[in-house]
Amino acid sequence: MKSFKTIGYVLLAAGAGLLFHPAVKGWFFQIGYRWCYLLLFSFLVCFLATPLARGMAKRFKVLDYPDPRKVHLVPTPLLGGVAVAGSFALTVLHNFNFSLGLKGVVLGAGIVFFAGVIDDIFGLPASVKLLIQIGATYVLIRFGVAFRFFPTTILGSIANNLLTFLWIVGITNAVNFFDGMDGLATGVGIIGAFFFSLVAIQTHQHYMMYLSVALLGSCLGFLPYNFKPRGPASIFLGDAGSTFIGFTLAGLAILGDWATNNPVKALSMPLLILGVLVFDMIYITVARVASGRVRSFREWIDYVGKDHLHHRLEALGLSKKQSVLFIYFLMAILGLGALVLKRGGTTEALLVLSQSAMVLLMVAVLMIKGRANNSSSHQ
Repeated sequence: MKSFKTIGYVLLAAGAGLLFHPAVKGWFFQIGYRWCYLLLFSFLVCFLATPLARGMAKRFKVLDYPDPRKVHLVPTPLLGGVAVAGSFALTVLHNFNFSLGLKGVVLGAGIVFFAGVIDDIFGLPASVKLLIQIGATYVLIRFGVAFRFFPTTILGSIANNLLTFLWIVGITNAVNFFDGMDGLATGVGIIGAFFFSLVAIQTHQHYMMYLSVALLGSCLGFLPYNFKPRGPASIFLGDAGSTFIGFTLAGLAILGDWATNNPVKALSMPLLILGVLVFDMIYITVARVASGRVRSFREWIDYVGKDHLHHRLEALGLSKKQSVLFIYFLMAILGLGALVLKRGGTTEALLVLSQSAMVLLMVAVLMIKGRANNSSSHQ
């Protein structure tokens, strides 16, 4: 069995080597399948790099140890984010010329990634991580990646920048919070990047496509190690990986040209694709404040609890894998709504948003039930 795995890795490595050849790359680009080349390239690089990252994490004892607030039972290597971010970066550097906005997303995500690596190895206070994320978002804005919902006046620019900070930091941490079950944060990255890629390809947004497909392939290459049909994950993303994925998804949502002269539609499409993350962040914040568990901003950023959507689904009786798959399907449902809006207008956007809000309201009822079950089990 081990020999078959070795042969498989050798063949995949040979395939990755072929993709580096200019003639192979040129052929894909010439026939109009650039996205396919980028997907294969990033997938193979990450799939091959992940065992190396796992071995490095084991050697230097960069492990995630079990504790009462975590769901895994054995020490598990971190640094999976090194493989994901590394394959993403190699794909980007090997294949494109950089636009200003693309540079901003890559640089900002790189800052968040390196902070995450330090956190995985040495540990960083939540307040320091938040400040670094704010700094990375400032870099993003300086490269022209910011919301444009308000007029370009002084007050309008301030409002756009504040909204950008809130969105980027919020989505970055939402993905990080979702990294609580095997395959969850990685799957969120795959589904989000998949829908961003579809929109980018259909609307000929080349720079957005470069980044989204590179992220999609990298996450797909990591998933087999992080979400197994049987047994636990052999490696985790770590903060480096989850915050990198979250920051990149948030940046892609702003980088994309979703609609012309239709702010409702422009806001609706990325909001639907990442709607589950937004919903979970808002729900747990309201629940924690309402219950008195969080009374200040400092308590909010330091609070760690098992009250997220995946925890509540498990409390309802779903297994960990079932909870993860439930969230996958929920994200796919909302993402399909975003695709429907591609040819719609304001009325259609409002209808799809209303429908999605109803779906999430039903999920909120399940979360409340899950909270009640979790509370009764601890009595």
